[in-house]
Amino acid sequence: MSSIHIYWDESHFWGLLVTRALSAWGIPHRLVRGHEIADGALSGKLGDAPRVLIVPGGRAKGKADCLTVRGMDAICDFVHSGGTYIGFCGGTGLALSGLYGLGLSPWTRKGYKNRLHHFLSGHVQATLSTKESLVPDGMDKALLPVWWPGRFDPVDDSVTVLARYGKPGPDFWVADINLSTLPKGTMADWENLYGINLNPDFMEGLPCVTANDFGQGKVILSYAHLETPASPHANRWLQHLLGEALGERFDNGPVPAWDVAARPTAWDDDILRNARKDMEQIITTGTEHFLLFWRNPWLLGWRRGIPGAGINSLYSLICESLATRPDDETLAFWTANRDRFKVLMDLLVNGLTGYLLAERLSMTVFHSDPQAVSKEGLREQRRALFGTPPEPGGIHADIVTLLEELYWRLSRQQKS
Repeated sequence: MSSIHIYWDESHFWGLLVTRALSAWGIPHRLVRGHEIADGALSGKLGDAPRVLIVPGGRAKGKADCLTVRGMDAICDFVHSGGTYIGFCGGTGLALSGLYGLGLSPWTRKGYKNRLHHFLSGHVQATLSTKESLVPDGMDKALLPVWWPGRFDPVDDSVTVLARYGKPGPDFWVADINLSTLPKGTMADWENLYGINLNPDFMEGLPCVTANDFGQGKVILSYAHLETPASPHANRWLQHLLGEALGERFDNGPVPAWDVAARPTAWDDDILRNARKDMEQIITTGTEHFLLFWRNPWLLGWRRGIPGAGINSLYSLICESLATRPDDETLAFWTANRDRFKVLMDLLVNGLTGYLLAERLSMTVFHSDPQAVSKEGLREQRRALFGTPPEPGGIHADIVTLLEELYWRLSRQQKS
């Protein structure tokens, strides 16, 4: 029996974070797809009806497309009838009003005039509203992780702000620049000399986590990733929110650290094992040529323009899939699709290796011959492999679609 459903489509890497957190805490949950929600998964037609729907990060438009109108209506009905919706980042964007939004919150999403201001990541100091029951007792300040967050655009005062951004934390980055490594005054100098503003101080005081009623239900939206591994303040708050929604108390400590490369192999499938080795070689190539680096054991960092997020998602999904032995039904699915997966992986690995090395060459020769390596040619290579941001595409999108289906099946068999 699961009182929590996690909407899995278009979650990629971020869905794994939520799943890991709840699994580590021993909280029952189930991954559901958009077509299941459209067919009644939230109303009890496909099993027990949940009390909470968690929507992880990812692309809001992609999530809406997978839900279709029927699925979007089903989520609205679920919350209106008393359910709780918890959205992180892309899951927050899906709940807001506006294009591709569910309208669970009257607020909308605010864009960025300076695109570099979107590429913010790491922990940020936040001020919490202690008078609200959804905030843990005594937690007036917290260090909360954000990973390339959107922004709320408040349109009225019907939404309660549970947390507001403060100063950047010690591990805060703007794009591929670690702020803690910059001498004091560097960003001001850059703005004066070059007209480039990278200062994240525009975030201070802006809403980070909100709550509002929708019918009889509750909508909790967070641009902070409270499910981030080994983030004590964030993890404590997430357990409190789940406890408030379920009428229980959870105090299981922080989510354990996640070392993706150290995940065990429980499934001896040669194609998946080789795919893991290939991705590790890709990451090694990227790190040896200063294009990729590990920010921590679960999250890659990358030079601006390199598709590090896609590489991270793909490697994580492969490692997590190998960590579970499949049942007969899941194995049958994989047997029918593994040859196609291998063809796609071979194409990606060969193309991605060449692309990364071409990017490295471009950086090396730029000052002596800026036109030696065509920027348009590099964009075309990336488009063929990963699509054109923010829309996913290329070979990578086809591979991730297969892996998301595989992982969903593996997770389902563990709950049966």
